[in-house]
Amino acid sequence: MNLASLQASLIDGSFKGMPPGVKPFRLADIAAQGWNILREDLPLPVALLKQSALAHNSRWMRRFLELTGAKICPHGKTTMCPQLYQQQLDDGAWGITLATVGQVQIARRYGVGRILLANQLVGRQAVEYIVGEVAADPEFDFYCLVDSLAGVEVLATESRRQKCPRPVQVLVEGGVAGARCGCRDVNSALEVARAVKRAEPHVCLRGVEGFEGIIRADPPEAAEEPVGRYLAFLVEIARRADEEGLVATGPMILTAGGSGYYDLVIRSLSEAKLSRPVDVIIRSGCYLTHDSGTIRRLHQRLLTRSPEARTIGDPPRAALEVWAYVQSRPEPTRAILTLGKRDCSFDDRLPMPERWFRPSMHEAPQPIAPGHVVGSLNDQHALVDVPADSPLAVGDMVACGISHPCTTFDRWQLLPVVDDAYNVVAAVRTFF
Repeated sequence: MNLASLQASLIDGSFKGMPPGVKPFRLADIAAQGWNILREDLPLPVALLKQSALAHNSRWMRRFLELTGAKICPHGKTTMCPQLYQQQLDDGAWGITLATVGQVQIARRYGVGRILLANQLVGRQAVEYIVGEVAADPEFDFYCLVDSLAGVEVLATESRRQKCPRPVQVLVEGGVAGARCGCRDVNSALEVARAVKRAEPHVCLRGVEGFEGIIRADPPEAAEEPVGRYLAFLVEIARRADEEGLVATGPMILTAGGSGYYDLVIRSLSEAKLSRPVDVIIRSGCYLTHDSGTIRRLHQRLLTRSPEARTIGDPPRAALEVWAYVQSRPEPTRAILTLGKRDCSFDDRLPMPERWFRPSMHEAPQPIAPGHVVGSLNDQHALVDVPADSPLAVGDMVACGISHPCTTFDRWQLLPVVDDAYNVVAAVRTFF
């Protein structure tokens, strides 16, 4: 990747979380500003990443993949952050998964060479751009999904029109009834795979894809059985396509695996008995930052299922925090924080107060007592239910853990990276 232009981009007070009136400086020079979160050098709210947690989570996943023999193509839509893509690729990621052509354009701008578009490719602008990229750069290793004869024809037609010198590589998507995209049965998937074969050399079939994370249940462990059936469905598509000789030369790609069941994905897809080598590729987007809610709960369950995961040591840690001030104590059991829907995720679970810090009293953040719960969010306010004896006062700083990192990242163009003393040592840019 080439991040030089990104590191040279200018940062100033127009970025949320930056001090007002700060003179423009290069992104690469943010550590030289000497800022510290606890010293109130940055205005709150601010979303930040903890450097030590990112490093720990990288090591954890690297070790897990070594133990299981799988590969990872992490979903880049989680962060939309080329600097974190670089970290993931440096850690050995097979490539970067994306969901839209707009996201692909950002990844290509900064030099990502292998991309899995975990989506169907439709629309003139999108199809022209992708086929043009494949035609122009022989090193660009691109894959997308198909689940219909029409989708195959669109790609083949554009490839012919542009006289693309190599095929557009596709994966047949197996879907879940009543959910999102994907062929609903094996026969439908094979019809699509045969259409791809007929369309060679303009397109070629490289494997089978699915997303088990769309299967939900309460409690979450109740989803494990239907997830297993779904993964067996993907394996059957792969087996039948392999038997019919529909897959192009090279290893067959079998890929699924969001952030909750990737151990089950590896176990099921690795057991596929095919006539050729198989690349099992998971796509967890949240492993690097982890979280304090749903991803943490799902990982705790994963540890009960996976003997490999249990041997690694300390589990992943939440790297993403949102800090805010207490701005009002209008009632004995109510505190108002300076963060709201514009600052953090709330689609999965409301932010969770975890630590607090009083600049005039503390040397380090303190655990926050049980009973401090965010009851609701407004655009710029968090309404927190607190015990009557809560020590929180106006001006105190509160660190909130979040659930579902994707929808916190998309609220921040810039996130400081801090060491364990909350010194700002770097920063990352996002492109939503």
